[in-house]
Amino acid sequence: MISHIMVLVSLILSFTAVASAGSFYQDFDIKWGDGRAKILGEGKLLTLSLDKASGSGFQSQNQYLFGKIDMQIKLVPGNSAGTVTSYYLSSLGSTHDEIDFEFLGNLSGDPYTLHTNVFTQGKGNREQQFHLWFDPTKDFHTYSILWNPRSIIFSVDGTPIRQFKNMQSDGIPFPKDQPMWIYSSLWNADDWATRGGLVKTDWSQAPFTASYRNFNAQACTWSSSSSSSSCSNNPTNNSWLSESLDSTGQERIKWAQKNYMIYNYCTDLKRFPLGLPSECSSA
Repeated sequence: MISHIMVLVSLILSFTAVASAGSFYQDFDIKWGDGRAKILGEGKLLTLSLDKASGSGFQSQNQYLFGKIDMQIKLVPGNSAGTVTSYYLSSLGSTHDEIDFEFLGNLSGDPYTLHTNVFTQGKGNREQQFHLWFDPTKDFHTYSILWNPRSIIFSVDGTPIRQFKNMQSDGIPFPKDQPMWIYSSLWNADDWATRGGLVKTDWSQAPFTASYRNFNAQACTWSSSSSSSSCSNNPTNNSWLSESLDSTGQERIKWAQKNYMIYNYCTDLKRFPLGLPSECSSA
């Protein structure tokens, strides 16, 4: 296991890491929404809007193969039932890899559901869901993905809430070969998002708006022209490449899951009557 991970690390040691914390103009392109997505404040703020006609979304200009990605987001306030704000990394194709944050809206006064998932080689079904310990509509909060050869760690305001470990030695696929773009979108999903689709979007509350700021990426960018990605061999600047949860991080993730996790696919025996996924017993 350790030797396998070290091989992965060694494959990228000669590469150049990019730390990005600049302008949304420099880092992202608005991909859809017909004017509903806006970059404001000289590139320091981005907003997505949703109305009955359309949602909106943006995509990173770079692809990444491993990275530590931070984004501050303020979610749709008030009655956000039926809406989904997604923030995720993904490659393309039927065997794509994907690392998801999705924020499922709710009626005023009821908590958002933070939905996480990991896809490997086109297969997902690894959902863990949480409520948050704060109101994510009142202010900006930092949502982070650390993706390196050891694991994928989801964090909220620096508190880890989920870890998906590299368990390839147990025959469990791990995202490590496909570069991914960063995406975000705000869209209507009232057929499933809130209470299984029982609560529909109230379009009288539209437009719904989510806001983004302070994107930061310590990451290995992918060059499509050379079909290669790389990170510097400077251990100080790229310590995230081998970062894992220390004892404090392990305690914090236990705290988050004990107090705020509302769904875990690894305990859903009704969903998997023939046996839980392999990573559930290996984790």
